[in-house]
Amino acid sequence: MISFLIIIAFVIAFSIFYSRQRKRKNVVSEFPVSWRKILDEKVVFYHNLPAEEKRRFESDIIRFISNVRVTGIRTELDITDKLLVASSAVIPVFGFPSWDYTFLDEVLLYPGSFDREYAINSKEEFITGMVGSGGTMEGKMILSKPALHQGFDNSSDKQNVGIHEFIHLLDKEDGTIDGIPAILNGKAYVLPWLELIRAKIAQIQKGKSDIPEYGATHEREFLAVVGEYFFERPQLLQQNHPELYALLSRAFQQDTVNTLKIVSKHRRELHRNDQCPCGSGKKFKHCCLDEVA
Repeated sequence: MISFLIIIAFVIAFSIFYSRQRKRKNVVSEFPVSWRKILDEKVVFYHNLPAEEKRRFESDIIRFISNVRVTGIRTELDITDKLLVASSAVIPVFGFPSWDYTFLDEVLLYPGSFDREYAINSKEEFITGMVGSGGTMEGKMILSKPALHQGFDNSSDKQNVGIHEFIHLLDKEDGTIDGIPAILNGKAYVLPWLELIRAKIAQIQKGKSDIPEYGATHEREFLAVVGEYFFERPQLLQQNHPELYALLSRAFQQDTVNTLKIVSKHRRELHRNDQCPCGSGKKFKHCCLDEVA
């Protein structure tokens, strides 16, 4: 009997492992020029990357789209929708090469907000993003399509619902969404992180912080909210909250402010007729020159 149970357990374990390996396939494909144009126009994070890092971002986009379904619920989808979902996924884990989200199989895009029973445009609740947990929603994420687009259309408001929900998934990689990034779980970092969270939440509650109020609702929400701030307005975050910026930089393994400095310096050194480093294929004078001037 014991031997039989061991065999069954082995078969189940192998099936799980095999399904994850199939999910984590790395599809090598030419990145379409039309996709590159969409990213460059709509995703500021991508636009501000050095050329070689853009190629890595594109590779991550292809792998995500190949491994995770993006499904429209009562709404039509196009490639822009899928690229924005994929960008939301790639941005928080760009510091972890070849990252795959263990707890995600499908992203559902709704035509508007929804409630906890998944009813669309409910008058009771106004939810724009949710990570599924348990039952039929395990392995799924729901995003409001209009909110997803708004997050990328306005890159100065410190808010991006797609990035927010994928930070929750990154947080979940150690088994629970608790607001403590796995890389900060060591005693040397977890206590300073928790102390900083409590201090920052207290400032938010007293109206003495520029961190959005939703960050004060729970420690897990604090991480996702300041994560949005970190990727949307990194220079402002470093200026107003240097200690928080330093810890988030360690948690995400990204120094977004330094990346902006490097790209800005590189663009200033370019001549008008040089090829633009953004990867558009255009001359610098016809592409990003005005943004540097």
